[in-house]
Amino acid sequence: MALINGFNDDGVITINRVILKPEYTVDDLEMRVAELCENVKTYHSDTGFVGGFVAMNSGQVSNEGSTIGQAVESPLKDREALIVTFWKSFEDHERSHRSDTFQPLFKRVLELCENGNEEIAYRMLWSGKAYSPEEARAARMAKERYAMAA
Repeated sequence: MALINGFNDDGVITINRVILKPEYTVDDLEMRVAELCENVKTYHSDTGFVGGFVAMNSGQVSNEGSTIGQAVESPLKDREALIVTFWKSFEDHERSHRSDTFQPLFKRVLELCENGNEEIAYRMLWSGKAYSPEEARAARMAKERYAMAA
């Protein structure tokens, strides 16, 4: 099961971390990133682009999952976004960035960023989806049965 349909384990995931300058809003970012994403889908869907998403910092901090203190709210709420894209290869990704249609739109996004830009490429180690209710019951039953046997 792939996280993004059509994305294989040998593909590459790129992540941009954007921190908005104070004078810009989430709407500014959304508009410029939408233009950029539409360009990538139009010109690179048949040259290596598989899919992607953009996530905005909601401000919520998990005190159950964090070990660095008990923060109440992230100071980067509505200022930090992750732009995540999935590619067949790193070379395909790099070619897309060199395209004449991409560069002007990319520069417009970078105008909003106080942190410049660093785009890191990752390889997939694991992805999956939740069990269905029936699968979850079966998994719990198997755990309980084999835990008693151990």
